[in-house]
Amino acid sequence: MADPDTEWSLPAWTYSDPEFFAVEVERIFRPAWQIVCHQSDIPAPGDFHTLDYIGESVIVVRGEDGAVRAFTNVCRHRGARIVDGFSGCAKKLVCPYHGWTYETDGRLSGVPMKASYGATFAMADHGLTPVDLESWQGFLFVRLVDDGGPSVAQMMAPYVEEIVAYRFEDMRALGRVTLRPRSVNWKNIGDNYSDGLHIAVAHPGLKRLMGDGYGVEASAHADKMWGPIVDRPSANLSERAYQHFLPDVPHLPPERQRLWTYYKLWPNFAFDIYPDQVDFMAWLPVSPTQTLIREISYALPDTRREMKAARYLNWRINRQVNAEDTALVARVQAGMGSASFTVGPLSEQEVALRHFCGRVRAVIPQARLHRAPGMGWSGRI
Repeated sequence: MADPDTEWSLPAWTYSDPEFFAVEVERIFRPAWQIVCHQSDIPAPGDFHTLDYIGESVIVVRGEDGAVRAFTNVCRHRGARIVDGFSGCAKKLVCPYHGWTYETDGRLSGVPMKASYGATFAMADHGLTPVDLESWQGFLFVRLVDDGGPSVAQMMAPYVEEIVAYRFEDMRALGRVTLRPRSVNWKNIGDNYSDGLHIAVAHPGLKRLMGDGYGVEASAHADKMWGPIVDRPSANLSERAYQHFLPDVPHLPPERQRLWTYYKLWPNFAFDIYPDQVDFMAWLPVSPTQTLIREISYALPDTRREMKAARYLNWRINRQVNAEDTALVARVQAGMGSASFTVGPLSEQEVALRHFCGRVRAVIPQARLHRAPGMGWSGRI
């Protein structure tokens, strides 16, 4: 059925309303896949990575049998968090509160004073709570609730042939996970990511690098943005150096040697794919007006000086782009606080934003209301 509001953005109140945010957490984020790490980040038994979001902490760990599993990072005794930090290695997962001990396959294997819990206490009933895990192209994803939605592989199916050439499974991390807090609603970050109209206006560096070649398209579960690096040398030193030093990449076809491609997956994470590296970015909601951007870069091993230079220059260029986007999104969040603004018209070229708004309205019909409903509305749905 056609969306009667397809020409309009989501209303401003949905970018700050606590009740709307609570419904988003339940209907959008608990069933959504979230990226945790790459399989190469946990190569040995006991290696783990964690992901904290929407009040949950998830641990992805490689077992003694070599299999990778995911669990909530919560002891089954009193609910204490078991491990701290983004990553580590533990032969056993031991709760620091009372010493309950779990194997890397989630089994409860040790309980101090076990006899005191009574004759009906069964160790097998109190293993770590499992979480759905998917491995796609070497990257590991988790979701808290299975609502029958598509897998990551299904979401990326329209683009998998493009992805294969980059050899994701062979990549390794270039650095550590970085976290950047932002005082904006998570949707504003995602809206900006898929917005192609602002490139020519607000990102002069990308305009110099890509000319008029930036494109945007939307599929059922993923948006695609792309821009070829033009041959004309940029007036900016870092950009001109990147154009110069970026070497040929033997495993990429000719049309991808100098192409930047971005894929945004529903609802809140993306891959930035360059000839020299791949970045992933997730914007994790913290509150109606607080978001945590989580990102890290991966690349194939390449010791060429030209490639090292290209990767450094890529970082310099995109650091400036990120600074520009940070200011832009803050402007939008501030403006949405005005009572004069409800919804805005969407251009036919804003295909990704139109699609995203339609998906949110389908999941939460109250998003069609231009003004916030009365307090307590979420308890009546």
